[in-house]
Amino acid sequence: MSATINGPDGQPRCSWCGAAPEFFDYHDREWGFPVDDDQRLFEKLCLESFQSGLSWRTILAKRENFRAAFCHFDFEQVARFNERDVERLLNDAGIVRHRGKIEAVINNAQRACEMVEQEGSIAAFVWRYEPKQPAPPQTASTSPESIAMSKELKKRGWKFVGPTTAFAFMQAMGLINDHVDACITRSKVEHARDNFRCPAS
Repeated sequence: MSATINGPDGQPRCSWCGAAPEFFDYHDREWGFPVDDDQRLFEKLCLESFQSGLSWRTILAKRENFRAAFCHFDFEQVARFNERDVERLLNDAGIVRHRGKIEAVINNAQRACEMVEQEGSIAAFVWRYEPKQPAPPQTASTSPESIAMSKELKKRGWKFVGPTTAFAFMQAMGLINDHVDACITRSKVEHARDNFRCPAS
């Protein structure tokens, strides 16, 4: 199987884009570009946890519904959600109605508030786990760094943050440039990382 697929413009992208038309835009504009915004980092951790057992296409299609349901992932607001909010969300057909995952987002929002107090930002914590020597693109589903991040998050009380979830988060948020070598977006991500000021430094 080829590592790339041609996009609408005829240029090569990572082959997983071929799974759904909407993946091309997500791939070209978001996936792998470095992120240091706490709200976006928290959102992605939450969406990756919701994806567990499902497809990313399902979550991406519902992303705006998730944002509306969870105050655009403003973790300070979500941390104040109560049982009435849980019941409201369980009745929201626009999202994935899984009690454990919904309750995990609320719990993780509370842990995110603690992290900001302790570390200064979520970004400062997350970017400590940027690999010094990443593996070749798209050859793994976990890494020593994602295992370490998952272990520390769990130690701090976060839920639904296993090593595979952590690795997918790292791929998407730019801690790893997992675009294959022939993908036209790989060099754009490399350029973005070169101009990115790592919050952990």
